[in-house]
Amino acid sequence: MRIFTVRAAVLLLVTLMGFILIMPTALQYGKQRTDNQLLAAELAAIQASNAELENERNRWQDPKYVIAQARERLTFVFPGETPYRVIDPDSVVEAPVVDANEPITDGAVTTGLTASQPWYSTVWESVQIAGNAS
Repeated sequence: MRIFTVRAAVLLLVTLMGFILIMPTALQYGKQRTDNQLLAAELAAIQASNAELENERNRWQDPKYVIAQARERLTFVFPGETPYRVIDPDSVVEAPVVDANEPITDGAVTTGLTASQPWYSTVWESVQIAGNAS
């Protein structure tokens, strides 16, 4: 029985030593494998980005693409063409309809001004009225 326990102890000791020797290597292998997978994913993303940028660069070599981009981004128009700008009707506020024979009253400063004065007097009075308003 004693031989069996000595053999079991030696086997246990050899197994423990093997585990102690192999475990750091196995952990390092797992870490490097994870790092390699992350780097492979990063490389794939960079290659996809590079392919997209290469495609964009090749598109700029085409004169038709350059003209289309100039028209879109810079509202470029060739001589002889009529430019049109389409405005969203929801974002435009309609101006009130003004009768041509009706005097303009919105925004005009008429207090104290007379039509018989020279223009520079009218301007000076307008400046004085604006200064008194604030």
